Amino acid sequence: MSYYTNLFSPETYQAFSESDLGVTGFRTTQQAHAKKVNQGDRFVCYMTKLSRWIGILEVTGECYIDESPTFYEEDDPFVVRFPVQPKVWLPREKCIPIHEQSIWDNLSFTRGNDTNSSKWTGVVRRSLNRMVDEDGKFLESLLLSQESNGIEYPIADEEFRKLVASRVRRADGVVSVTVPKNDDESDVDVSLPRPDAIRKSSHIQAVLARCGESMGFKIWLPRSDRSSVLQEWAPEDQSLIDNLPMNYDNTTLQTIENIDVLWIKGRSIIRAFEVEHTTAIYSGILRMADLLALQPNMDIKLHIVAPEDRKRKVFEEICRPVFSFLERAPLSMCCTFLSYDAIEELLALKHISHVSDSILDEYAEVAE
Repeated sequence: MSYYTNLFSPETYQAFSESDLGVTGFRTTQQAHAKKVNQGDRFVCYMTKLSRWIGILEVTGECYIDESPTFYEEDDPFVVRFPVQPKVWLPREKCIPIHEQSIWDNLSFTRGNDTNSSKWTGVVRRSLNRMVDEDGKFLESLLLSQESNGIEYPIADEEFRKLVASRVRRADGVVSVTVPKNDDESDVDVSLPRPDAIRKSSHIQAVLARCGESMGFKIWLPRSDRSSVLQEWAPEDQSLIDNLPMNYDNTTLQTIENIDVLWIKGRSIIRAFEVEHTTAIYSGILRMADLLALQPNMDIKLHIVAPEDRKRKVFEEICRPVFSFLERAPLSMCCTFLSYDAIEELLALKHISHVSDSILDEYAEVAE
């Protein structure tokens, strides 16, 4: 018996709780991982945004593909499915925060880390991560005990509702959207860059450039960023290109030229990365949206790269209604989040030169 993560957003947690709890699903990008799961294995369920452990599901059969709705009335993206039997499924007020000290000190991936750090987040970055057996057994025992006589960790209905995305209809289906509330960022003059943030973002651009170069891609960097990035990255001959090898109108080219890092193969952009520079993350997201609006048929993997503690904000912005009606598809379906830590982990892979760029999908997170 093995343990695997199964991530739920507040929205999918609520929908699953109102179902018969008999089927859980995953996106098509995780089908290869799903095939490794066997009958009798356990899904350890975790709620994002609130960072809480919520239940244990026992797998009762093999995975299968089914595009009929389960959690949603329609347009359910979780089509790689398993029949499951809940061993424990906690009501909202009993779901246990991962930062609870009795949990934090007993899990192999959180123990010894500062609670304010993001070094532990790799395990709960995506669903179907294989967990250390001891962690899985500990959480299963803890959640079973919590169901019968555990303490409560209340969250107000209004606060919870704010975390649940709204749904709007497009011509081709229904998508989730969010309207971010005003927060303390509105008091910050984002026109004034923070030197420490710029230094960090230049470092991440250099890491992305090295990763792409190792995988055999040509690299594009904005000309204004090159001097700072090249302090940390010494490109091999002709790895860093001086001109984009593609024919687009001037507006499209100006948009593309300002994207923080591009991985290019031949005359095609394979992946595009926007790295957070300042307190606000709007400029990078707007540039990605502009690119999709200008070239809706362009098939590029888009990524926003930012610190782990900015993930929620990135997802809120990506899911704004204005970005949900792009011709090609909602921005939330085209653009994923990569944490700074994930990029560093990627560069540290021993055989990075022998893997394809699809490995980024192992680290990228999708807005739910």
